[in-house]
Amino acid sequence: MKKTIITVVGKDTVGIIAKVCTYLAENKINILDISQTIVQGYFNMMMIVDTNATDKAFGDIVDELDKLGEEIGVIIKCQKEEIFDKMHRI
Repeated sequence: MKKTIITVVGKDTVGIIAKVCTYLAENKINILDISQTIVQGYFNMMMIVDTNATDKAFGDIVDELDKLGEEIGVIIKCQKEEIFDKMHRI
């Protein structure tokens, strides 16, 4: 399984989750875990997804989610699980 960590941060608006999840579903990216919160009008979501079934290269997913984030007014970042784990090791 190829796991990726996706974070979405920005001012809360209608449809953020729907648009991100639609992109993932259309590209055969399965959501394994998801957490989201809104604090004083700011949206924050973290997802762990499985990219094993997608035909897209990781770099293309990163670029397309970055573009989607710009369109909907949020910042979307992707990291492979192994990189995320190494960066956040104590």
